[in-house]
Amino acid sequence: MGIFEKIFPKDDPEIADIEDESYEEEASVSKKSSTNKMVLVEPRAYSESQQIADHLKKRNSVVVNLKRVTNDQARRIIDFLSGALYAIGGDIQKLGNGIYLCTPKNVDVEGRISDEEEKKNKAKIEDEIDF
Repeated sequence: MGIFEKIFPKDDPEIADIEDESYEEEASVSKKSSTNKMVLVEPRAYSESQQIADHLKKRNSVVVNLKRVTNDQARRIIDFLSGALYAIGGDIQKLGNGIYLCTPKNVDVEGRISDEEEKKNKAKIEDEIDF
């Protein structure tokens, strides 16, 4: 018998009740949110990033337009969302200048959108190499 089992015995009815309640809550949440949404958000301040993370926790995809915030705030929002997405196993992709697609674990995104800067950099490298 390990230390953990001495502190929390397997046959403790309080622990069994807590486990049952948490599974029931998860099941009821998944039934309520059976229709996933695509949410479009244009935050105007860093404080709105938690609302975006709440959409992701509900397994909704979110397109975030960061053109209405300063560069500093945009960086902070992306950092916050990256942490939230890591925690839920989601993903983030850049769609354009200041526009990002955040998806939870249950959404697969196929393909990529190439950026104009990426194309210019690739062309510049090819010019330098002289194929």
